[in-house]
Amino acid sequence: MALLLPLLTALVMCSCGPLGSLGCDLPKNHGLLSRKTLVVLKQMRTSTSLCLEDRNDFGFPREMVNGSQLQKAQAVSVLHEMLQQIFNLFHTQRSSAAWNTTLLVKLRTGLHQQLEHLETCLEQGMADEDSASVIDNATLALWRYFWRIRLYLREKNYSDCAWEIVRVEVMSSFSLSTNLQEKLRSKDGDLGSS
Repeated sequence: MALLLPLLTALVMCSCGPLGSLGCDLPKNHGLLSRKTLVVLKQMRTSTSLCLEDRNDFGFPREMVNGSQLQKAQAVSVLHEMLQQIFNLFHTQRSSAAWNTTLLVKLRTGLHQQLEHLETCLEQGMADEDSASVIDNATLALWRYFWRIRLYLREKNYSDCAWEIVRVEVMSSFSLSTNLQEKLRSKDGDLGSS
């Protein structure tokens, strides 16, 4: 019994933080990094008037990043997977040839810093089987989404227009993830509010 009280106290302390069951705080600059990443994506813009016929619906799994359906641990995992996929997409030889090097380095650096913040939270709190099931489904949905993007780029021979369409798509999906990140930073612990 004497050992049980400190354990229960530790569990209560961990579950009372801003990220609920995760017991970790995203750094205050995490939201700023997200906004800066979005700005860099906007700056990477090329002429889209010539690319209208290349538009495509990649089927972004909106329901998987809708904060009202996710526990905080699940949301962190979904955000991490999304940022990792975006990082991987823009960390290829082909992307280096398509974009301004300075902007590409800024984008990669911002994504990498955000991934490090989320990895800290992931390491501190994944155990629940129900969370693992939802996380697996969300991860698979995101993986399929980015797989469709990669197929599209390959089919379009990594053309400038194809990269521009992908940039716009990623900017849109990243913007949705930024909204989820803001909900994660809320103090009330309810992802459905905000």
